[in-house]
Amino acid sequence: MHKLLTNQPGEKMLLLGNEAIARGAFEAGVAVASTYPGTPSSEISLNLFQMSHESDFYFEYSTNEKVSLEVAAAAANSGVRSFCMMKHVGMNVAADAFMTLAYLGVKGGMVILSADDPFMFSSQNEQDNRYYGKFAGLPLVEPSSVAEAKEMVKYAFELSEKLQEPVIFRTTTRINHSNGIVELGPITPPQTQGYFKKDPMNLVPVPAVARNLHVKLLKNLKLAEEIAAQSEYNFIDGDGELGIICNGVSYGYAKDALKELKLENKAKILRIGFSNPLPASLIKDFLKGCTKVLIIEEGEPFMEEAVKSFAFEEKLGLTIKGKDETLFSRLYEFDPVMVTKNIASFLDVAYTPPEVPDLSDVPEIPQRPPNLCAGCSHRATFYIVKQAAKGMDTIYPTDIGCYTLGFLPPLSMGDFLVCMGASAGASCGFSAATDQKVIAFIGDSTFFHSGIAGLVNAVFNNHNLTLVILDNGTTAMTGHQPNPGVEMEKLGLEGYNRISIKAVVEALGVPKITVIKPFKVRKSIKAVKEALDFKGVSVIISEEICTLYAKGLKTLKVRPFHITDKCKNHKNCINELACPAFILENDRVRIDPDLCVGCAVCAQICPENAILPLKNHE
Repeated sequence: MHKLLTNQPGEKMLLLGNEAIARGAFEAGVAVASTYPGTPSSEISLNLFQMSHESDFYFEYSTNEKVSLEVAAAAANSGVRSFCMMKHVGMNVAADAFMTLAYLGVKGGMVILSADDPFMFSSQNEQDNRYYGKFAGLPLVEPSSVAEAKEMVKYAFELSEKLQEPVIFRTTTRINHSNGIVELGPITPPQTQGYFKKDPMNLVPVPAVARNLHVKLLKNLKLAEEIAAQSEYNFIDGDGELGIICNGVSYGYAKDALKELKLENKAKILRIGFSNPLPASLIKDFLKGCTKVLIIEEGEPFMEEAVKSFAFEEKLGLTIKGKDETLFSRLYEFDPVMVTKNIASFLDVAYTPPEVPDLSDVPEIPQRPPNLCAGCSHRATFYIVKQAAKGMDTIYPTDIGCYTLGFLPPLSMGDFLVCMGASAGASCGFSAATDQKVIAFIGDSTFFHSGIAGLVNAVFNNHNLTLVILDNGTTAMTGHQPNPGVEMEKLGLEGYNRISIKAVVEALGVPKITVIKPFKVRKSIKAVKEALDFKGVSVIISEEICTLYAKGLKTLKVRPFHITDKCKNHKNCINELACPAFILENDRVRIDPDLCVGCAVCAQICPENAILPLKNHE
């Protein structure tokens, strides 16, 4: 039995934040859960996916975030509780449906989780999705700890049903990927069977209907503000004339800082957990009891702008600061020392930061940039395309996935990146604006997510470009989740269909389609050259299972290679492939047999045929 299905209220578990959130949704009686995976939210969906096979609720990995939100919205409007999860940039994909869903509202509780990523650990930007709550006029809540995250999910469902609106549940990486002690609560059995009552004058937002719905939305927003003012998740901690307003993980940092600075009886904290709409009356009362206020929030000055506005409305002359060159930045994550230092500076309190240990006698840590795995089929594909395109003036639009790392030298196969699916669409623009050869890369999951439309555009407008679809049989970057092209039988799961990428590409009318097996290097180079010479739209489908995924499925037959005495030390293997299994020792190349999986790509490009399988390796 999955540990998160344990029905022992009161039992305590050490859980990852994302596990706690999944448990919270389960305790709340979620009936339908949908997602497109994205770090830092991925473990929520993984756990719910696993739990769904032992429980009654429905879970799906949707084609993209917009579809995921539409699935959850329909379920919620059929009267059941639904949960939609995504990373912060996924909200941009879902925004079209999201903005109008705010007008339509819901019947059953619906929670939309947005996992923001300050410092961009695994993202292309660090946008602050609290503004989506303000933008759409929807309530937004955000936890400050792992244990609170579980409880707040249940609160979000209740709030959604009270307001009959979706509720945004915002986390940040530090909540998602921290561990904490969580006390299990009672499990609400899910109501899995809903019924949709037709109500087109409220659920079909043609202009005349939408005008009325907007009025309703603003009334709900006003009610939400009243609830926020009384919410248990907006509270004051401590006493004194010095004020701190904070949210999320900043609350823990601020509380510890006041203790360290011995200001517990001189400063008070207003912790905001119900962040949109902000509780205006609560904040104004808090400000009236302060001489100066510091606002601590990662990301944008979301609360700061509102708090200063509230102070102006009340004609309060106190000092309010937050984002400032001498205080908090809009960049990256905060940390306890930074928060303590800035509180001390703002409140004119002496503070000596912990001494930084003298590390002058410690060797410098070698730089370890992210790299494609040993035996990654993407590396082979990049090498093949690079060889086939020699002599061409190329542009390589790329996309979101493991293969994005192909932009690093020595592969250097990535010139332009915007968002999921953009390689196909951007290629059309490069084709129209330049005479350069456009060769774009996109993964299998990303192709289904949002790459198909760009390819349709290319075919319709007869652009001159090549799209390379890297089909490694899984959604590798976020943890090997299924996508429509995955063979679900390999995972022991039935009841799914598999969509053939080649069949989709053929159906779109692509005139030149080439399928390669990238570990067959010479044959693939020849085939790719023909595809690149084609005038118009050509598609290359590079088929080879992800090495790590194959390991997990126990289908990978590892056969390490080694470098023999024939080696003339040309270093083509390192300089052109940069596989992490290669090691330089005394300026000679060798292969780490514990890392090599035996893809044999290096053996095929060695001019001396000096790389051979290693015998008798265990």
